[in-house]
Amino acid sequence: MLKPFIIAATALTALAGPAAAQDRWDWSAGDRPYRLVGAGVPDLFPELRRTERGRAFVMRNFDINRDGRVSPREAEAANRAFAAVAGPRRDRFDWDRRERTVVVETRDAGPGQWDRRAMHDYGFRQTPRGATLTLSEDVLFATDSDVLRPGAIDRLRPLAAYLRANGGVRVAIDGFTDSRGSDAHNQDLSERRAASVRAAFDAMGVTRARFSVVGHGEASPVATNATAAGMRQNRRVEVTLLGRRAAEFAGR
Repeated sequence: MLKPFIIAATALTALAGPAAAQDRWDWSAGDRPYRLVGAGVPDLFPELRRTERGRAFVMRNFDINRDGRVSPREAEAANRAFAAVAGPRRDRFDWDRRERTVVVETRDAGPGQWDRRAMHDYGFRQTPRGATLTLSEDVLFATDSDVLRPGAIDRLRPLAAYLRANGGVRVAIDGFTDSRGSDAHNQDLSERRAASVRAAFDAMGVTRARFSVVGHGEASPVATNATAAGMRQNRRVEVTLLGRRAAEFAGR
């Protein structure tokens, strides 16, 4: 069933970059009083912590995993978005003139459920360790960067929902590069990229302890490094659901 909820359209990718448009956020406090709890609360700007409208702005737009708590990454995203629209004088921000609401339709799968079609569309393949998904650099990162692109969070969101619904599934995240650059550079980049993907799942409410994260540098290429097309295939992150069968996700 489709359930409407109030959230800024750009908030879903806020962990990866600043707000794109100041009129896309939900600025309204409504009738509900919002409390701020969580490890990220001390990191929030005072204008967000100490005002009713500021607290609503944080919880309506940046409680990405809907757990009612503010993580450090969520606080960072809220601060970045607020700074982008408020400018250097945040203390003079006019909340009343920002009373805009965006309603976005989202699929409410219910507790313990996940989007089977989205999991099918990932295209898992069977490997000795389990069901493996390959995410290319083009989807996740800019060249030679470990910062997730805008939209990468949305790409990972159905998988995060599956993992939240299936708490016993453990996950391996493996990063790979092409052969350009030194061995040390490629090893470091592959490790940082794999860690960035795990951090994204962490921000969406999947416990960090469930993941093993390994960078392989330029080892284990899946294509030749002699062509640009081959190098693009080698720059990847593989996510493996350990012990699961790819056939589980074959049907829609």
